[in-house]
Amino acid sequence: MFAVTATKIDPDNPLAGLTLGEHPEPEVPDGWTTVAVRAASLNHHDLWTLKGVGIRQDRLPIVLGGDAAGVDEDGNEVIVHSVIGSGADETLDPKRSLLSEKYDGTFAERVAVPRRNLVPKPAALSFEEAACLPTAWLTAYRMLFDKADLEPGSTVLVQGAGGGVATALITLGRAGGYRVWATSRSEEKRARALGLGADQVFESGARLPERVDAVMETVGQATWDHSLKALRPGGRIVVSGATSGAVPPADLNRVFFLQLSVVGSTMGTRDQLARLARFLEQTGARPAIDRTLPLSGAREGFAAMHEGDVFGKIVFTGAG
Repeated sequence: MFAVTATKIDPDNPLAGLTLGEHPEPEVPDGWTTVAVRAASLNHHDLWTLKGVGIRQDRLPIVLGGDAAGVDEDGNEVIVHSVIGSGADETLDPKRSLLSEKYDGTFAERVAVPRRNLVPKPAALSFEEAACLPTAWLTAYRMLFDKADLEPGSTVLVQGAGGGVATALITLGRAGGYRVWATSRSEEKRARALGLGADQVFESGARLPERVDAVMETVGQATWDHSLKALRPGGRIVVSGATSGAVPPADLNRVFFLQLSVVGSTMGTRDQLARLARFLEQTGARPAIDRTLPLSGAREGFAAMHEGDVFGKIVFTGAG
């Protein structure tokens, strides 16, 4: 079958390890099944794998990709939950992994997954839309509706509008009744954030009209100081990523004096993925898709993500 694999680790030139071509059919352990992939979406995790983050050379080659929607062996349209783990909250399992870390991922014609990881795809969602949900959109859903501890009408600041999680936060926040503000260095991305439903947009680091109830932080080091200063006393930062660096100055004096909360959030559970799909079905909210490419054109999508030339999700469909 056709697949997109990581065959070499190169932190400086990650696309050097990206290989497109024939790959063996997936092995199917007991309790697992296969899904014929109709659409799969790209995440920073896939680029980091090529840089050697969270994986060793001895695990290669491995099929990349964590997100997919497709058809199971019984003909059901499904969404694949990419967290491989056990317990009521798979994300807290210390032995958890994501597809493409220990097991081959979704950038292939077929993928093997545990049966429990399949979620029904609502008919109202296209395969391309559904494929955006398991990582970026599920992460945003949990940040907003689980970890942020907010009521509708609260003001939320989204740092770094443009990426998959950030665009999901804007769309979901608007649909959930929050007042959403967003930042970006790019004037074009600020304008597009308004189009997604942001109430106001600002240049990165700009002084805000008032302090916010919560900040959704995926950028890390470059925006951390601004995130802390943007919060009202007693406010909360929800952190799910650190694409610009993971060790900013903590500014602990501000944290304890203003009684701020810093909460980590990683992915989401299978049940949350099912609720997210229903939320989109009920509200009409849909993922922003930057571009759709055939799987054979995956290199273009990886290059765009590597250069930061993305607004929303990059989706791969088919092998042709």
